[in-house]
Amino acid sequence: MTIPEPVGPVDPMDPVVRTVSGAVRGRTEDGLAVFRGIPFAQPPVGDARFGAPRRVRPWDGVRDACAFGPPPPQDLGVAGTVGPPDVPEGDDWLTVNVWTPAPDPAAHRPVMVWIHGGSYKLGHSGSPAYDARRIAADGDLVVVTLNYRLGMEGFAHIEGAPANRGLLDQVAALVWVQDNIAAFGGDPGRVTVFGESAGAGSVAALLAMPRAQGLFGRAVAQSVPGTFFSADLARDLGAALAAELGLRPTVDDLAAVDPGQLLKAGQTLGPKMPGRIDRWGRAAPTLTPYAPVVDGEFLPVTPWRALRSGAARGVDLVVGHNRDETRLFTALAGKLGEIGEERASAALRLYAPGGEAAYRAAFPEASANDLYERVQTDWLFAMPSLHLAEARLAGGGRAHVYELTWPAPAQGGALGACHALDVPLLFGTFREGLALLQFEGAEPSAEALALSSRFRSSWTAFARTGDPGWPAYDTVRRLVQVLDTEPTVAPYPQETSRRLWEGYDFTPLPLLDPGPEA
Repeated sequence: MTIPEPVGPVDPMDPVVRTVSGAVRGRTEDGLAVFRGIPFAQPPVGDARFGAPRRVRPWDGVRDACAFGPPPPQDLGVAGTVGPPDVPEGDDWLTVNVWTPAPDPAAHRPVMVWIHGGSYKLGHSGSPAYDARRIAADGDLVVVTLNYRLGMEGFAHIEGAPANRGLLDQVAALVWVQDNIAAFGGDPGRVTVFGESAGAGSVAALLAMPRAQGLFGRAVAQSVPGTFFSADLARDLGAALAAELGLRPTVDDLAAVDPGQLLKAGQTLGPKMPGRIDRWGRAAPTLTPYAPVVDGEFLPVTPWRALRSGAARGVDLVVGHNRDETRLFTALAGKLGEIGEERASAALRLYAPGGEAAYRAAFPEASANDLYERVQTDWLFAMPSLHLAEARLAGGGRAHVYELTWPAPAQGGALGACHALDVPLLFGTFREGLALLQFEGAEPSAEALALSSRFRSSWTAFARTGDPGWPAYDTVRRLVQVLDTEPTVAPYPQETSRRLWEGYDFTPLPLLDPGPEA
């Protein structure tokens, strides 16, 4: 393997670590040793395109690890706020980054592995929003962030290719952690995976994947999406994606298509999806034709079913959500507070488990806008997260549950405790990514800084001991950590929603109309 030329002058005091594939040189920054862009798998291009990740080929000499690796091919993001930063181009997409107080093999520090979100179609571990220096420093532990294939490269059904390639990338990164993290000062026996949104869906999937068993002992899932596809739905969406390019959904047809060109399939199909509720059901309004697939092999069953059956019973779990998750999406659509009765009724008919009348009866004082947001928050994030905790209990394990109720300061608090607000609070990155909308570029208040510190102390304590600082959830008291100006432990705040969804099973989203595509 060719070794990239160092970027900038080489300091003899720069930290050097020998991985199983070769030596890497990092940088010392703010008292931490930081290594960026270390490959954990071969570039998934050429004859490796759409395949399972392959182990990195060893290299000679010392590889410079001061720059993030190229982002996987992806959508540009929402209003340009969450796309990748200015990083090198190339096809070495599968890389990890490491922040460590000291690369001392004798240190045996806890390890936290971050899996970013982005609807399984965008995101990059090199985003400034995921700068892990504060987590590593505050918690005196090692933090790893990783890239994984997105969109059609990572999640679309393609005949002749394994399903869930993005998840297989994550497993490969966790294998890399097991093989190498001790050299960076980490303890491979104390690994916590944590992620938000699609990252939390990935964490949930990893709990259910036989290939991931034994690669981590703790997990944090922040806003778990309930969108897992059935094999039939994934196959149909894969055909629709390929059809946007005039091709068949096969490796033979798609492997020769430039990754940038392949992106256009999702970009053109997404806006058409709401018109196919008759065929794709609840998946259609998400505008996202990608999700983990319950394929019967790599992901045999949904995470909820797996945990109820006792899968990953020995893995400690923290799981939770934000109170007003989908308000972010109505704001980005320019409809904040403006949803009327017609759209509210349509959402209630589509998502409410007991039908529209049940939700209206349960929330008699709620406006049409509030009902629209509540039922979508419940279906997409809140109830999948709560039910994951309850599935863990049913399978004989333990879970700690939280809800973020502190409102984002933007627009006088109108965004509420919206989706992804927990990310800047956890990382302390208030001027990056979606935080630009949630905090409007302002200096974080003392209140925000205190809550941010609370997030990190709880998450890192959990990684260290298995106890985030509040009681485990049970089905009698239902105590959760409510994260607000004054964090408290209280019964689960969304009891009305919990009762409406009690007994609901988050099964794989089905293909409703298996007939020929119109």
